[in-house]
Amino acid sequence: MVISLFQIILLGLVQGAAEMLPISSSAHVIIAEKLMGIDAASPEATFMLVMLHTGTMFAVIGYFWKAWVASYGSNQARFWSMAKQAVGATLLTGIVGFGLKKLIESTYLRGKGTGEIEELFGRLPLIATGLAIAGVLIIIAGLARRGKEGTEEVSSASASLIGVVQGICLPFRGLSRSGCTISAGLLMGSGQRQAEEFSFVLAVIITPAVIVQETVRLMKMHATETVPHHLFQQLAPGLVGMGCSFVGGVLALGLLSRWLARGKWQYFGFYCLAASAAVFVLAAHGF
Repeated sequence: MVISLFQIILLGLVQGAAEMLPISSSAHVIIAEKLMGIDAASPEATFMLVMLHTGTMFAVIGYFWKAWVASYGSNQARFWSMAKQAVGATLLTGIVGFGLKKLIESTYLRGKGTGEIEELFGRLPLIATGLAIAGVLIIIAGLARRGKEGTEEVSSASASLIGVVQGICLPFRGLSRSGCTISAGLLMGSGQRQAEEFSFVLAVIITPAVIVQETVRLMKMHATETVPHHLFQQLAPGLVGMGCSFVGGVLALGLLSRWLARGKWQYFGFYCLAASAAVFVLAAHGF
């Protein structure tokens, strides 16, 4: 299949914005693909997803670099404290995420289709449920911290919980990673800025793994294809999508930081609930 330039630009902007905002990028990209008639399982769409993730990773690094240097680079003790928390949280993410993936594949998906977790990614009722759960959590965290500026650093307990929550989010489309992890940090007493910065530190750590995973999946799909796909020809369109996701990501991060600082975090939760209702409607109409 051929993805047009307009579709690439739109998907890039959607991925970039939704990846950074706590509204689930995967849910929005999947819905956008369905509305545009794009097969999310096709090699071209999978390759494009890899490029879009790469763009958002660079957006996070570019946006937070100065803040990370100021927060964690002031002295060695603080840096190593954060590094230990990030490594521990990432290990918990891997354990929980991989464990959930294997549990779902060995029970619910056993004998169904490919038997892999990707079988669930396009199911709109599950996406809508994930959006609703994330929305409720964001609203609770936002209302609980409303009127409180918060300057508390992320504690080891908070970092561990954020890692576990991130692991729970990985297998489920619609369950916003940033929304759930930042909300977990806020509910554990971390400051808004501190929770945001730490959440995206973890995002930068796990994104390369996601990119590798999608690339391996793409190669496996090629191994079973009878018609050759010249994905090298998709490199230029992919770079366009990566650039759009980078721009969308940087702009969205600016909005996220402002709303967090102004105590408007819960508004993202209301959006997730509205989006959940819209996805349920689409599911009911056979999308």
